[in-house]
Amino acid sequence: MTQMPRTDADGLALERTLHTVGKLRVFLVDDHAVLRDGLKLLINSQPDLCVVGEAAGGIAAVRMCSEQQPDVVVMDVSMPDLRGFEAAQEIKRQLPQIHILALTRHADEGYLRRMFAAGATGYVLKRTAADELINAIRVVAAGGTYIEPTLVDRVVGGYASRARPGGTVSPARELSQREAQVLRALAWGKSNKEIANELSISVKTVEYHKSRGAEKLGVRTRAEIVRHALAEGWLAEEDGVE
Repeated sequence: MTQMPRTDADGLALERTLHTVGKLRVFLVDDHAVLRDGLKLLINSQPDLCVVGEAAGGIAAVRMCSEQQPDVVVMDVSMPDLRGFEAAQEIKRQLPQIHILALTRHADEGYLRRMFAAGATGYVLKRTAADELINAIRVVAAGGTYIEPTLVDRVVGGYASRARPGGTVSPARELSQREAQVLRALAWGKSNKEIANELSISVKTVEYHKSRGAEKLGVRTRAEIVRHALAEGWLAEEDGVE
């Protein structure tokens, strides 16, 4: 059989594939080309990260993420065609395995809440130092939760000011101490094995407390656990296990 000659396009595709092997694949969404260029240089300079695509708006991002299948989407909140939380919601609906990190100038708690409700698990400001942004990408990619440190107090304070009226008991108070410990640690992105080691219990016991606690709170996914953790102020703690 005659072998077809390899074209330049084939060679470029192979080079791109080799470039991404073993690295976290990052997709950028922002309507400012200069910012995207800067982010690409920063991310591609890391040994474990690479940018596999970019979009200037939410509509293109939804379509291209379906094609590129990145690990993490770094997304602006304000875009001209589709707002960040709308794009995030659609991406998570189509590709629930993708992790979304919001990168924005908005320090308002309301934007953070909307992005997390849409499925994001990270929120950083554009003024964030480069090393913090890289750390946030890695944390989110590993299944953890990252909130801009300067926003944590404001977020927790905002939730506290909206405490349930009439002295009703928070659902979190119905949890046993162990159930609360396990769910808090899960919200911080820790694995069942890590939690088991820290609490000196078996992985099977961790899974039991997770199942019981999640049933009491009416949550099923890690994203729902994270949203509850935000509401209860759990993410203001130094780590996920007390």
